Amino acid sequence: MPVAASPLVPASTSASTLVPAATWQPQAAAHAERADALTATWREAREAGRRHAIEDFLFSYYPARIGILRRWHPGAGVVLEIRDDDERRGWRWHRTVARGGATGVTLDVPAFFTERGDTVRWIGSFVARTAARPGTFGCFGLHEWAMVYRDTEQGRDHRHPLPLRLGGAGTDAVVREHKIVCSHVDAFRFFTPEARDLNSLHPTREKQPAMEQPGCLHAGMDLFKWALKLAPALPGDLLLDCFELARDIRYTDMQASPYDVSAYGLEPVAIETPGGKAEYVRRQRGFAGSVR
Repeated sequence: MPVAASPLVPASTSASTLVPAATWQPQAAAHAERADALTATWREAREAGRRHAIEDFLFSYYPARIGILRRWHPGAGVVLEIRDDDERRGWRWHRTVARGGATGVTLDVPAFFTERGDTVRWIGSFVARTAARPGTFGCFGLHEWAMVYRDTEQGRDHRHPLPLRLGGAGTDAVVREHKIVCSHVDAFRFFTPEARDLNSLHPTREKQPAMEQPGCLHAGMDLFKWALKLAPALPGDLLLDCFELARDIRYTDMQASPYDVSAYGLEPVAIETPGGKAEYVRRQRGFAGSVR
């Protein structure tokens, strides 16, 4: 996903420029409305006391909170005019400044880098190296299948509260009939014990910077994780872009999984068929193009 400058000011604008409250407050309000729209399905399920087998992942695996998603920030190098009672005065890594008789708040970049500099540099290198590699598009989402391989046979519960679309035996047969080529360590670590040796790759945390590639759906979803770690130095709009991308990828991830997602009004991406494989690769290439 390309990183865009804040739409409020040109990228060359320095922290000496004050953005009037009348300019930035409508954008902050629109940002909160967009966050509410993107999270409406999950919030409705949570308020009704229901689990959402697809979207819960975005709020459990990732440290996402509704308040963080709704909070707009312009990124580094912008001063926002504020009132005396504005909560932004107390935001972490921010400082108040005086500009022409008005009070503003801005990201304290030196303070942010003192605490998070190593993280910023690591993420920057990691994402750049991942984006520079050619994507691979032959995994067909079989990581989710490997996560339930032989569960039924062994009497184990599945990871998600949904039935298997092909049943236990049918799911296991799909795994055995395909070559597993999962390169993402945080998918591989959830493989069942019986499936681990079926993976032709053996990703580890240490090898992740050398193995991550943009065709991987989980690598695309993880852009949301990296954006969360970099906020508020990144524009809030970019954080929401990464969340929306992760949400869209998650739906494909589950549609291509062995689970029956018809309860959510969704059709499967039947990767055990030629047509399903083609559809998976089509979507996979589309997501990979979004992260460059």
